[in-house]
Amino acid sequence: MAQQQWYKGAVIYQVYPRSFQDTNGDGIGDLKGIISRIDYIKSLGVDAIWISPFFKSPMKDFGYDISDYRDVDPLFGDLNDFDELIAQAHQRDIKIIIDQVLSHTSDQHQWFLDSREDKTNDRSDWYVWADAKPDGTQPNNWLSIFGGPAWQWEPRRGQYYLHNFFTEQPDLNFHNPDVRQAVLDNVEFWLKKGVDGFRLDAINFCYHDAQLRDNPAKPPEKRQGRGFSEDNPYAFQYHHYNNTQPENISFMQDIRTLLDKYPGTVSLGEISSEDSLATMAEYTAGGDKLHMGYSFELLTNDYSSEYIRTTVKTLEERMTEGWPCWAFSNHDVERVASRWSNNGEVNSEQCKMLTALLASLRGSVCMYQGEELGLGEASVAFEDLQDPYGITFWPNFKGRDGCRTPMPWHNDDGEQAGFSATKPWLPVDENHKRQTVSKQDSDSDSILNAFRHFMTWRKQQAILLEGDIEFINTPEPLLAFYRRFAGETMLCVFNLAQEPASLNIEHTDIVQHTELNHHNGSLEKQTLTLLGFGCFYAAVS
Repeated sequence: MAQQQWYKGAVIYQVYPRSFQDTNGDGIGDLKGIISRIDYIKSLGVDAIWISPFFKSPMKDFGYDISDYRDVDPLFGDLNDFDELIAQAHQRDIKIIIDQVLSHTSDQHQWFLDSREDKTNDRSDWYVWADAKPDGTQPNNWLSIFGGPAWQWEPRRGQYYLHNFFTEQPDLNFHNPDVRQAVLDNVEFWLKKGVDGFRLDAINFCYHDAQLRDNPAKPPEKRQGRGFSEDNPYAFQYHHYNNTQPENISFMQDIRTLLDKYPGTVSLGEISSEDSLATMAEYTAGGDKLHMGYSFELLTNDYSSEYIRTTVKTLEERMTEGWPCWAFSNHDVERVASRWSNNGEVNSEQCKMLTALLASLRGSVCMYQGEELGLGEASVAFEDLQDPYGITFWPNFKGRDGCRTPMPWHNDDGEQAGFSATKPWLPVDENHKRQTVSKQDSDSDSILNAFRHFMTWRKQQAILLEGDIEFINTPEPLLAFYRRFAGETMLCVFNLAQEPASLNIEHTDIVQHTELNHHNGSLEKQTLTLLGFGCFYAAVS
C-alpha cells in the first residue's frame, strides 16, 4: 500500500501506559515498560500502537487533564524515553499514534493559571468564561459528562468557567484564533518528534455555542448512554450546543493541513455526539478533514447481530468518502469479553470469534491491551477504586477501573503477574492471573495464539484490508456479510451465540473455504452449520 494509505485496514493496539508494564518499581507503568514489551506487541501482528496520555498532568483524570502538552510526566519517564520508544517501534515497522486532548486542559496548565487571574490579561479569553445569571446561578443548563453542572465558579474573576468533563478540566475557547494556533503548535511539536499520527480525544467538543443557549430536554425514552451511565443526568439533554458546533469543521481542516505537511501521518477522531455516526461521516468527508473517525457505537451492551449490522450499515451509507475505525473495547468501557458474554463469564471461543468479527469489518481496528488475552472486566473493590467517576456514581456505575487493571504477564512472581515489583496502582485481578501472556504463549489453542494466527492470515487478505462490505439479512444469532475487492468476493459468517446455528446459502456459490474454518462448522450442500461462536470465511463467485 502507498505510504499515505498505511492506516487503511490497520490494526491499532491501544496501550494504557499506567497499566502496561512498570520498570521502575513505583507500581505504575511507564514508557520504558512499553519499550521492554515492544517485541511482544510486534508478535501480535498489529500495525500501530496508540498510547494513551503520558504528558505532564496532575492526574485528576489519569492523564486526560494535561498541564504541559510538550513534556512527559515523570511518572512515565522523560522525552528521551519517548524518543527511544519511537526508534524501537519504527525499527520493527510499528507506527506510533499518541493521544491529543485538545478541547480542554488541566486547571494547572499555565494558560489557565494566567486566564483565571483577571479579565484583562493576555490569556483572559483563552477559556470559556461567562457571567452568572442575576440570581448567581450558572450561565446556562449545560451538564458535565462526569455529573452535575458544566460550570465552576472562579472567585478571582468573579465568573464561571466551562468544563464538559471534570471540574479540573476547563474548556479552551476555540473561538479565539490564538488558542487554535497554540493548540496546533503543540500538535506539531510531536509531529517533529516523528509520531505517525494522533488519536484525537473528544474532538467534537472543541467548540461551544458562542450564544451559550440552553440544551433542550430529552424525554426518558430517548435517553441512552455512550460512555456514561443512563442514570447520569448528562443523558437527560440533547447536547446541541455544548459540542459538535459548525465551527469545528474548519478546525478539522486546519489539523489536516498540518498533517499533510508530514506525509504518512494520520488522524483518528474520537466522536461522541447526538448522532455519532453522522458526525463521523461529516468529519471524514472530502479528504480535507480527519483521516478516520470512531465512536462508542459498538462499545455498548447491545450484542445482537441486528444492532451490529444496523450500526455498521448506517455508517456505510453515510460515510461515502472517509474511512471508519471500529472498536469493541477501550479504557473507558467494560471489557467486551465480559460485556458481551453470558452472565459476565469469559468464553474463550467467543473471544476468538469477536477478534475475527471486529477485524473483518470494513475499516481499521482498535484493539485494547488485554483483548488479545480475552481479559474480562476486573473486579475492583470500592476501597481500591481510583477513578473519581466510579467513586461518584458507585454502586450503580463502577467507573472505568475495571478495564484499566494491570496487564498479566506471567505467573511466577507472586501477586503482581509480572507487571510490577511492588503493589500496583490498581490490583491485578485474580481471574487475569490464569490468563497471563506466558501461560497463553505455550498453549497453541489459546486466545492469544488464535489472535496472532488470525492477524497473520488477515494481512494476506487484501479483500479484508481494503474491500467494500455488503451485509446479508440473517436471523439471530448469525451475522453475515460479503467483502469485495478487485473483482473477488469473500463471504464472512459469524455465530454470536454459544449454541450451533445454521444458515441456508443456496444463492451463494462457494468456490473455496479458508484455512480458518476447520474448528468452526461444516457446509453440507447449501446449509452452513456453525458451531457455537464459530466463524466461516469462503471465496464465492
